[in-house]
Amino acid sequence: MIRAIGFMFILLLVACKAPQTQESSAKETRKIITAGGTVTEIVNALGYGGQIIATDITSTYPASMQELPSIGYRNQIKAEGILALGPDLILAEEGYLTDDVVNQLKSAQIEIHFFKKPIQVEETKKLITDLAAFFEAQVEGNRIVDELQADLDSLRSYLVLNNSSPKAAFIMARGPQTVFMSGEGTFAQSIFELAGLQPAATGFKDFVPVTPEALVTMNPEFLIFFDSGIESLGGMEGLAQVKGLSETPAFKNSHILSFDGHYLSGFGPRVGKAALELAKAARP
Repeated sequence: MIRAIGFMFILLLVACKAPQTQESSAKETRKIITAGGTVTEIVNALGYGGQIIATDITSTYPASMQELPSIGYRNQIKAEGILALGPDLILAEEGYLTDDVVNQLKSAQIEIHFFKKPIQVEETKKLITDLAAFFEAQVEGNRIVDELQADLDSLRSYLVLNNSSPKAAFIMARGPQTVFMSGEGTFAQSIFELAGLQPAATGFKDFVPVTPEALVTMNPEFLIFFDSGIESLGGMEGLAQVKGLSETPAFKNSHILSFDGHYLSGFGPRVGKAALELAKAARP
């Protein structure tokens, strides 16, 4: 009789756990589309990259994401292209998809969740925590936040010993005719503050077209570009063709720094590493 009771108890435990196992299995086999490089990077860091079936063109890290089908970029993204891929879930940055696309996807009963794109470290930590909570992966989320904090601690230690404040400007280039400088309220201002750099461009918000007068007035010691920006100008030689740029101390002293776009601007889990790399590069 004792054996019979024990056997019945085991059956009861199995019956209680069965729904949870099915639910867990469903979560593990979801087909996810991500829109926004930072969201994509964190989903991968949490261990769910294998569920991503497609993503956008800003999702360049890890490199394996570039091998997946692309849904495009912001206003270019169409609901039909997403629906054709048969996703169960879409995770996107706020404002990345147009209202029309969102409405069409919701009408098709596709689950969508939006997350704020970070441009401050505390926002990065919150995004990691929020996505970890969504996937019920709080342990992994805490690990990622702890690693980020360790990077920030290393950055602070470096800046204590190297406390100069070089003046720098970030230039966004998409070809010779499309060259902008970043102002207040941008990722560039935030990453400069982290790296202990003095923003040369002040008194305006967002991005404005570069003018020779502004470049000379700002007088930056360092000019920061995306790798793709320098490439769009025709390489380092093409920089001299941007009016006013060759007159800056940065150009005259060959203080031109170039970084992968997502690495520098994404404010993802590697933001501490990116800021430390920038800090060191601006203090040769």
